[in-house]
Amino acid sequence: MTASREIRLAARPVGEPTAADFELVTTDVSEQPGEGRIVVRNTWMSVDPYMRGRMDDVPSYIPPFELGAPLDGSAVGEVVASNAPEVPVGATVSHFLGWREYAVLDAAAATVIDTTLAPAAAYLGPLGTTGLTAYAALTRTAPVREGDVVFVSAAAGAVGSVAGQIARELGASRVIGSAGGPAKTKKLLDTFGYDAAIDYREGALSEQLAQAAPDGVDVYLDSVGGDHLRAAIGAIRPGGRIALVGAISTYNSTTPPPGPDNLFHAAKQEATLRGMLVTSHLDLFPEWIGRAAPLLADGTLRTEQTVVEGIEKAPDAFLGALRGANTGKMLVRIAGGAA
Repeated sequence: MTASREIRLAARPVGEPTAADFELVTTDVSEQPGEGRIVVRNTWMSVDPYMRGRMDDVPSYIPPFELGAPLDGSAVGEVVASNAPEVPVGATVSHFLGWREYAVLDAAAATVIDTTLAPAAAYLGPLGTTGLTAYAALTRTAPVREGDVVFVSAAAGAVGSVAGQIARELGASRVIGSAGGPAKTKKLLDTFGYDAAIDYREGALSEQLAQAAPDGVDVYLDSVGGDHLRAAIGAIRPGGRIALVGAISTYNSTTPPPGPDNLFHAAKQEATLRGMLVTSHLDLFPEWIGRAAPLLADGTLRTEQTVVEGIEKAPDAFLGALRGANTGKMLVRIAGGAA
């Protein structure tokens, strides 16, 4: 048996989660997996804002976390024991049993990743579901067309920092991002290739968007909801497309947040507002990795990650992601993960 630390949900949060809602527990993991199963020593794990919804005991598109049980989510690691010939010891795999140092799972639930193509951690960010979210949102849900003006919220985050660059690759004529604070808005312009950056903490969002896009926007990728969605609807051009990817501004609400009060403007503009779950677009993974990996390797696709060290710090990393403490992908390095 191997000792493994894991993070469990100790209590269901009311409003914004706190450290008291989590507990660190040491358990034993078998070194001899059953038939068709593997043991993975996790090296990196992901924390993502959508996980906040899973802490509430309500029906959703993904089951809620169980009280007293380890949380889960995307992770990568090294196979240290295998009873499955197709996934040998020494392989690096991605899987969904994060929030723990060692994971035991069916080999069919793991994907062997090519670390010669990109570092392992990249498969949780630009080559993982956050990169795929940006790609699917802008090619399927709210497709970018040549010459479009594109607006992206949470533009310095894991999805947004990639989305602006994808929009440019797809032919956008102008790409506008929103982020919080001067450091992040500078990063949008200097690193992530945005034409204009809005600091949502400075002044009315609708007015700032009108200045950045005086003729309106064709595509909006929404990860925030609230005032950002309202501003985007107010600026949407005829036939515009809005991808509803997330609504982080509402995740800690204890009462139902009000919806935008200008929805009829979207009707007048014959605009489309379409929800998007990345799990409905996993078939695009090979296409996205084939397109993104060479761009990542030669530096054309510019990404960043915010790294927190140690499984015991995973709750802090998650709380930081909810508050916008990260630039690019928020990751937890569990053990031995190369940068």
